Amino acid sequence: MTSIFRNVRAGAATLALVTAFSAQPALATTATSDLDVSATVTSNCTVSTTPIDFGNVDVTAGTDVDATGGISVTCTNGTAWAASADAGQGTGASLATRKMANGSDLLNYVLYTDSSRTSVWGDGAGGSTATISDTGTGTAQDSTIYGRVPSGQTSVPAGSYADTVTVTVTY
Repeated sequence: MTSIFRNVRAGAATLALVTAFSAQPALATTATSDLDVSATVTSNCTVSTTPIDFGNVDVTAGTDVDATGGISVTCTNGTAWAASADAGQGTGASLATRKMANGSDLLNYVLYTDSSRTSVWGDGAGGSTATISDTGTGTAQDSTIYGRVPSGQTSVPAGSYADTVTVTVTY
């Protein structure tokens, strides 16, 4: 019997020893480092247009024909921009007198930046024409373009006239 108690005591002592060592939490170590994150927001702009449609023009009526269209400029917030327009594709066109064409026939028109139609829209060079300018907000900024077919063009033959003006946004 004594040997049974010895074996039980030895087993209990071993169990106590194993439990004591296994109950200890494992010691953890850590290491840290910083992860740098960066980005560069670039200045960008996009431009879209809404056409100007003068509709039916009666050159014998003796009155100007007005219509509007527009541009929409979206630029990165805080980006200054300016929109200019060229003279178009009509033969002999200038910023002050653009020309829609129907074959070799031409119909004069003018584009303005203001509703009173006094500031001709162009490249801003020499102060003779105006540009449209603003500072980007990150959302679309719309501007109305005011067009006029001036009266007095009674020699222009009937037909469908068209032109394309290139709009440039500088930022």
